[in-house]
Amino acid sequence: MLRIHFTAEDLLDIRFADGPAPLVELELAVAMLQRHDAQRAFTRHRRSRAASAATARSLAPLTQLVPPTGTGPFFLDPLSSDLEDGLELVRSAGNGFVRSELDRICRNGLPVTPLMRSLAGEDRQAWHHLEFSMRTAHAALVESDWTQLCSGFAADLAWRGHVQREHGLRGMLAGLYPGSRWDGSTLEIAVDRQLEVRLEGGGVLLLPSAQWSGEPLCGPLPDGSLLLLYPALTPLACLAEDAPAPGADPDEPLAALLGRTRSAVLRLALIEPTTGQLAQQLGISAATASEHARALRRAGLLATVRTGRSVRHSCTQLGHRLLTASRPLTAVPAVR
Repeated sequence: MLRIHFTAEDLLDIRFADGPAPLVELELAVAMLQRHDAQRAFTRHRRSRAASAATARSLAPLTQLVPPTGTGPFFLDPLSSDLEDGLELVRSAGNGFVRSELDRICRNGLPVTPLMRSLAGEDRQAWHHLEFSMRTAHAALVESDWTQLCSGFAADLAWRGHVQREHGLRGMLAGLYPGSRWDGSTLEIAVDRQLEVRLEGGGVLLLPSAQWSGEPLCGPLPDGSLLLLYPALTPLACLAEDAPAPGADPDEPLAALLGRTRSAVLRLALIEPTTGQLAQQLGISAATASEHARALRRAGLLATVRTGRSVRHSCTQLGHRLLTASRPLTAVPAVR
């Protein structure tokens, strides 16, 4: 359980980042390549890019520093809106900070490598090699998806604003990750690790990532606030869909928010289909339909009820309001 203890001052200083951070997204991309919970098609897409000799060489030092959990050293992923500014912050990291962060990731299970020793020893060649690796990996894994990452970020902010209007700030924060809840002024986020974070008036900066599928991550920022990174509502795999799903209009706002397939799932939920009927109507597998329904359910848009051997999906009140706000409701295909 991740328990974040808020003061009244902290609750008055909850804000979102201005946009995705290039080096944060790079670290997450490196972690995602090592994870097993990424959507298969998206993982194959990323791994095909990483298969080139140059990219593979660039990833080798980064995978020594970034585990699948995404909890790499803080000096590697400064919060910046520009790649060059971010790399300058990496180059200017103090040696004491670098050493303490390398100690931390090794205590958490990463093996000590010659690269780590060289970085800690301020070896100039090692730092040049690290920067070259970061540039090459960024070009292969982040730059090509940057438009979708920005779209996912903007869509998540729009959705969180809608949730906050409906359920207030506490409801919005509890909805960032499934299973989260408030205990007084403490936000409890349902993760596997045990961590207590006590805020002292610095506030919280929220950063959604469309490519991250792991547990929320947090860490201190130089201004004294806490960075809380969490998976965006619509994953990059959905934003990168090439073909529109049947029944979905690629120009509608709802498709931009949820992705075309999930937009179609939500509209079909108006007639309370089963998982099999969703799959049949949208031309997708039952497993994929179930995954989309689960994501919408976690966002509070869908309710699922078992009836005999099947389950039926219906819109929640929030789902209905989102559909109404996006555009006037249109006819929905009949389910057979």
